[in-house]
Amino acid sequence: MNKKDYKELSVNELKAQEAKLRSELFNLTFQKYSNQLSNPVQIREIKKDIARVKTYLRLKELEGKKV
Repeated sequence: MNKKDYKELSVNELKAQEAKLRSELFNLTFQKYSNQLSNPVQIREIKKDIARVKTYLRLKELEGKKV
């Protein structure tokens, strides 16, 4: 997903996306240690996506406190 896509999601959708990404990261890590991972760069990309989701969750949390 693009950065713009994350910005438009609601808090519940962001939490669901984070759970999905964490599950995918677990699967990729498992594949890495069983020597079945074809593209190790995917792990780095998933970690960055998780960080993006957490950033937007935090921004929405701060916006809620200002109101």
